[in-house]
Amino acid sequence: MPRRKVGDYEIGKGKPPVATRFQKGRSGNPSGRPKGSVSLVADLEAELRSEVTVTENGRELTLTKQRLFVKSVVSRAVKGDRHATQQMIDLMARTMGVTTEPEAAEQPLTAEDQEVLDAFKAELAQRLRNHHG
Repeated sequence: MPRRKVGDYEIGKGKPPVATRFQKGRSGNPSGRPKGSVSLVADLEAELRSEVTVTENGRELTLTKQRLFVKSVVSRAVKGDRHATQQMIDLMARTMGVTTEPEAAEQPLTAEDQEVLDAFKAELAQRLRNHHG
């Protein structure tokens, strides 16, 4: 496209006419973000807070989708699904501040931590026996 000259100013690619440029002190988006528009994070949070009705052990329960997701991942992990186990570990690390750094593993467990770990191991062993039994 040939360039045009207006006075001493050459008009062309990357050089718009002075009259059509953004004016100083005036927004290029005067209307701004439309009212009521929400972010992806807000949409995701709203969806996870929404409730669904499920049947568990013959009983109807109303749970949030977030709770249902957590129950599903934990259930699959307990059944031995390695992918779900990794998801659960990653989720715990991100949300509970659990670290996988070597120095954290070297610290001795408190009696309470050991008790929780032993209870979890016992429950996991029982579920595995029942599942494979």
